[in-house]
Amino acid sequence: MGIVLETERLILRDVEATDAPFILELLNSPGFLENIGDRGVRTEDEARAYIVERIIGSYREHGFGMWLTVQRLDDTPVGLAGLVRREGLDMPDVGYAFAPRAWGRGYAQEAAGAVLAHARGALGIPQLAAITSLENFASMAVLRKIGFTYQGVIQLPGIERESTYFTAG
Repeated sequence: MGIVLETERLILRDVEATDAPFILELLNSPGFLENIGDRGVRTEDEARAYIVERIIGSYREHGFGMWLTVQRLDDTPVGLAGLVRREGLDMPDVGYAFAPRAWGRGYAQEAAGAVLAHARGALGIPQLAAITSLENFASMAVLRKIGFTYQGVIQLPGIERESTYFTAG
């Protein structure tokens, strides 16, 4: 269990195959499906494969990825936050998704702010992007609060709908 970041209330650590039950829950939550998309993960075995191929694969390929976000108080998983290399963007993308039970607690802002600081500091990445669905006003507010600036609307390869596009740097 590689801890990447710690904040006042959260720990961001590498995702492991044993996190499959939570990843399955998160990827099939209404907010994830509506704002991020359907990853087609329906079983714990598929969640484990998703972790190995997509998440751990990103760690190996890029040196970063999405990290499991757990409450410091009791080690309960509440979401994912981290960096993504996305086709169509020339810089890493700050991303996050939280289980509905964790909404409204400021976790997205806390985790995404820590990811932004870590990317700029420890990873030496000067410019970062972020995208949201056009209707995800809560996520747009989080991005603005942590220092991202709205750049417009873009269409990324492999994503059926347009996205809002933000940058920080």
